[in-house]
This record gives sequence, C-alpha cells and structure tokens, in this order.
Amino acid sequence: MEIRLLHGAAIAPYIDDLARLRLTVFREFPYLYDGTLESEADYLASYARSGRSLVVLALDDGKLVGASLGLPLVDGSSQLQQPFLAQGRDPASVYYFAESVLLPAYRGRGLGVRFFIERESYAHKLAEFDYCTFCTVERPNGHPLRPTDYKPLHGFWRNRGFLDEPTLRSSHAWRDLDEQEESAKIMSFWLKPLPL
Repeated sequence: MEIRLLHGAAIAPYIDDLARLRLTVFREFPYLYDGTLESEADYLASYARSGRSLVVLALDDGKLVGASLGLPLVDGSSQLQQPFLAQGRDPASVYYFAESVLLPAYRGRGLGVRFFIERESYAHKLAEFDYCTFCTVERPNGHPLRPTDYKPLHGFWRNRGFLDEPTLRSSHAWRDLDEQEESAKIMSFWLKPLPL
C-alpha cells in the first residue's frame, strides 16, 4: 500500500479518479449520494486551487482505493463557513477535514487512522490554525435505507480527539439514491483543538 500526500495544483491529475471514488463510497449509507462526475470534479477543483490543501491518497498497486482531503475552512464553501461565523468563530482559525473515503475491501486496516494523522499533522505544521473540524450527515436511526449492520463512527472520531459541537450545524442539499429531487440534509460538525 502506498500513501501519497499531495497539495494544491498537484491534486489536479487525480481529480477524475477521486471523483469516481467519492461517487462509489458515498452511495453507501449514511450519505446515499447520487451525484455526477461533473459536480464532483467541480468540488474537487477547489482543493487543487488551494495552496494549503492536502489530499492523502491510498494506492494499491497504483490503483486509488482510498483518499482523505483537507483545506483551510476559508478556502471551502460559504456553507461550511457560515455556522462558524454565526457563532462568532473565525473560519481562518480552522482547518477543515473533508471526507475520508475508502473502498470496503480496504477498511479495518488502519488507513482511517492514518488519514486523520496525516491531516492533523499537516494542519499543525502550517501553524496557522487553532482547530480542525469535519462534518457528517445526520440520519435518523429508523431511516429506511439504514443497513441492519451499520455502525456509526462516533467512537472512532472521539478516539481521535474530536467532539460533536451541537452549536455548529449546516444544511447541504443533494439527491439521495431513492429521491427524484435534491433535499436538504443537516450536517453536524465535530471539532478538535490543535496543540500549540
């Protein structure tokens, strides 16, 4: 397994592969995302434009099997920044951990932990941020598409030092696999102070 760290424009050659990986993994619960390659490529282009972005690639014999992304919150969308602004928090003090996506056959091998370690290490090295954060979709326990063996990742995130911040919520719209149109989803933010 090769782990490769990329920043800014170096991400551009991997955008199509990252888009396909995201579309594959995000079809699973809890995201149930029915997106397009075009919208994914547009989203990922913001990471290629940010000089302080990080993409951690997991490659098996040259094939992309997992990835984790991060960038300064101020380089992210206004939707991501708004909850922080509403609470009087400066988005410039926050490094945003975007998604970690990993094909099912590669889960349980420590790559999820490695993704968090690499992003936190990079945010700390930049020495510009007080916090790191990520957000996750909230789904009811009784959701009809929730698999019976689904295990939330709350314990994993707490073990990484993150806590759910109830005052930080955002709304994002996408089309679920069982929907005809986009609908709004509530996203909850988890926050961790970065060491001085």
